[in-house]
Order: sequence, then structure tokens, then C-alpha cells
Amino acid sequence: MTGSTENDPTAAACCDGAADPAPAARPARLWSVDEHLADVLAAVGPLPAIELQLLDAQGCRLDEDVLADGDLPPFDNSSMDGYALRTADTAGATTAYPSVLSVVGDIAAGAAELPKVGPGQAARIMTGAPVPPGAQAVAPVEWTDGGSGTGQAADAMGAPVEDEEVRVLRPVSEGAHIRRRGSDVTAGARVLEAGTRLGPTQLGLLAAIGRATVKVRPRPRVVVLSTGSELVQPGEPVGPGQIADSNSFTLTAAALDAGAIAYRVGGVPDDAARLRAVLEDQLGRADLIVTSGGVSVGAYDVVKEVFESYGGVDFRRLRMQPGKPQGFGRIGAGAGVPLLALPGNPVSAYISFELFVRPVIRTMLGAADVHRPVVRALCPVALRSPAGRRQFLRGRYAAADGLVEPVGGEGSHLVGALARSDCLITVPEDVTELPAGSEVDVVLLGG
Repeated sequence: MTGSTENDPTAAACCDGAADPAPAARPARLWSVDEHLADVLAAVGPLPAIELQLLDAQGCRLDEDVLADGDLPPFDNSSMDGYALRTADTAGATTAYPSVLSVVGDIAAGAAELPKVGPGQAARIMTGAPVPPGAQAVAPVEWTDGGSGTGQAADAMGAPVEDEEVRVLRPVSEGAHIRRRGSDVTAGARVLEAGTRLGPTQLGLLAAIGRATVKVRPRPRVVVLSTGSELVQPGEPVGPGQIADSNSFTLTAAALDAGAIAYRVGGVPDDAARLRAVLEDQLGRADLIVTSGGVSVGAYDVVKEVFESYGGVDFRRLRMQPGKPQGFGRIGAGAGVPLLALPGNPVSAYISFELFVRPVIRTMLGAADVHRPVVRALCPVALRSPAGRRQFLRGRYAAADGLVEPVGGEGSHLVGALARSDCLITVPEDVTELPAGSEVDVVLLGG
């Protein structure tokens, strides 16, 4: 249900108790943004750690420090294709007067049996191959005649060189072009700390030190669904009174961006039996359920009816705009699955996600950076805000200039303006007007 009364002054007055038909009734509590967020986060925590195969752990955060069982590299190896040799044998070598060495064998990557390199000898070696005993350095093949007798040395000497010999054209210093054992990681060293997010390079390191599995906090599985009989799926004809379901796409993408595994469920009509059936079907694969629509004051309260029938779901009003109506609780057997019910208007739903759902997902991940970064910036235009509401305006932030400007109007249906914004401008509850040039808090939404 995408309709909302949160921007309707008449409905707001009724909801706030100003026009309550039953004057003796006690007005419902208005929650602050901070109170609601604290209540939500107090009810969730990091998911239990599990052991996963490396590729299944991508995007997860480590639940343990990882120590290396052995050295990396595990043995001295060549960083170049060339010749392993003793450095004394190349002293004074030049193109005109090269050092001529006997080639005693070839060493490929993965070789187990290695020839011993003695005085006046060299061994052909490939990149990554183990350095043979007796060798002190590797001369890159470019520093030699390649052992074929057709290089610079052969031209200088005016005679061919036998295949069993190689001419080295310059001196080679000790340790040159050798990757020493343990030069990257030493046995027993802590290579990754608990809490590290596992990306491609971290997974590569784990594989390099021989780890096949790793203990992590798993990515939460988030089920996203939109409610409302007026919703049609993108690509379908839009009839009178209907709109395309954009919320489920926006919120699913936002959940993925926050680090979750997200499942999008298409629009669910205003039918209690159908909504309950969908929820029951999704509970088995959800660590968190996020819905949009049906939480405002209105004639159709199917969403509230179904959620409240589970018990433990609280619908509340917040001192914020947009996003005043919110729902939070748990549904399902046992401890239940956390549920966040968001308003149906697209801007309200997205801002509510950023303020409340994203921190929940990040908490479940075990992330340290639960909240979006907030900076201070100057706003070159005057701003107005309703009394008693924390206003969140879409904006564009110029970091180089320290400036932020609003994008679009205050309407919670303006998805075009939302798509052009990269931040939220915050106006506190106790402020109704800010003159041009005022400093404001800016919530950065990222790229």
C-alpha cells in the first residue's frame, strides 16, 4: 500500500490528537528518530558465526583472527625467468667480456628434484620455481645471451656458444630476483584480524596460506516485499489508479549495498490471507523482513492487521519527515524474525531504510561502521522545516567546497530528485527555519 498520510496536514493533526473525535483518549506517543533507532538496534545483534568455504564467505566479516600456519612464500623462489647462479661468477661481466657458465639443468615451477649449482655453473629457472642449492641469485634471461649463442655476447665474441653454456652480460648481486621464504608472511603471524570484511584480496590471502574454510559472521538474508493492490510490476500495463512497484527494487538494491543477501518479493495485494501466506512462505529463509506500505493511518489496515496478529509488532509515529509512520517487531515461531515495516511513499521508504534498516543489517554483519558518515557543510539556500519534526532533505554534496544544496522538493513521492541526490540534509526538530549560508549535518549516502 503506497498511499500515505504523513504529509497531509489534516491527517497529521488527527494523528497528533488535535482533532481526535474522542477527546478523552490519550494521544499516542511520538518517538524521536534516535529513540526508535536505539529501540530497533537493541533488539538485534550479529548473527551467529559459521564456518564457510572461501567463496561462500565473500562479503562476510571474520569472527576470528587468522594466523599463518607456515611461511609465505614457503620456499625461496625465482621472480624472473633466467639463470640461477653464484654471484662471484658474474663479477666484472660485460657485454664484451661476459661470464661463461655451464648449464647444469632446467628448473620449472613445481620441480621437486633440483640440480646443485657449483662454481662456474648455472641452472635455467622459471618464474616461481624453487632456487636450487648453491645458487645465490637469478640473472634474468634479458641479462644473458639466452644460452643459444645468438645474443649480444655471441656477436661481440664473433663465435657461437654451445647449448650447454650461457653467457651472462652483467654482474648479479646476491639475492637478486629471489623471493625469500617468509618474505611476505611468516609462520605464526596474524594475517587477518577478526572483523575484517572478506573481499577478493583477503580471500586470495586465505587460499595462499592454505585455508579452505573460515569462521565468519554470515551475511543476513533480507526479504523485501511491497504491499498494495495498486502495485503493478515494471513492464506491465499501468491502469487507472495503479503505479509501478519501485519500492521493492529500491529496497532490495539498498539491502545488497549494505552487505546483505536480499530476496525481492513482488507486490502483495491488500488481502490478509494472501499477505499472511507470503510471509509464512518467506520466514524460513529470512533473518530480517522489510516491508513497505500499509503503516499509515488510513481506511485499509490489512498490513497492520496481519502483523499485529503475530503479536510483538509495534506501529509507531516518529518526529521526522518524511517517514513518520514506522512498524517494528518480530513475527514467526520461537524468537521470531525481526521485521521493519516502512512507509509506502518511495522517498519515505528509502530514507527510513537508510536510517533504520541499514544499521540493522550492518549490526547483523558484525560491522563496526553501522551508520552512514555524517559531515558538516554549508547550505547556500534557506531551509524551512515543520516544528517538532526532524527533516531529511535530499541533497547534493560538494566535498571540495564543503557545500550542500537541496535536490527537488519536500514531497515523499519525488523519486526523480531522490535518484539525483547523494546525501540527506538534516534539519533538527527544534528548528523551523535556517537562513542561507547555515551549517547543517549531512548524511553521506555513498556512491
